[in-house]
Amino acid sequence: MNLISRLRGLVPHGLALFMAAIFLDSLRYKFTDHPKTQVIFGRLNGWASDIGLPGLFAHTGLFSQYVIGSIELLAASLLVLGMLPRLRHLQAAGSLAAFMVMAGAVSFHLFTPLGVDPNHDGGGLFMAACINLAASILMLSVFRRREFGEFLGRVAAIFAPAKTAMARS
Repeated sequence: MNLISRLRGLVPHGLALFMAAIFLDSLRYKFTDHPKTQVIFGRLNGWASDIGLPGLFAHTGLFSQYVIGSIELLAASLLVLGMLPRLRHLQAAGSLAAFMVMAGAVSFHLFTPLGVDPNHDGGGLFMAACINLAASILMLSVFRRREFGEFLGRVAAIFAPAKTAMARS
């Protein structure tokens, strides 16, 4: 195997570690109820109340900081576990979880009163969400495309068992 092939094989792992680091870094804010997190989720909850969905982003809401943080922790764990050769499909699953959370984050920054700089950090939080969204798309569409297909096949098999299994019944 030449050097270029080896490096190309390491890129998804570097990307996975980078994505996981961003997710894990944010957890200290979400899981400790940091004032910056209170501002963000409070503003989102106020917006949700205005459109008839009070409590959606509250501490016990469907999209609370704890729920979002837990999904980010799951994504980070799957991305890192997927570095093991037999568990590559988990990296695809982690990338899918990352895509879903980051697509939501970017959308809420852009299309709600939250805005791109809610913490007055120069938009750093928004940029981290954009970077992780782009990285998840890159992982799913380039580096883990085959594994993503395998993962989707495994999920589909849970909900729609193969015809051969049905024929045996």
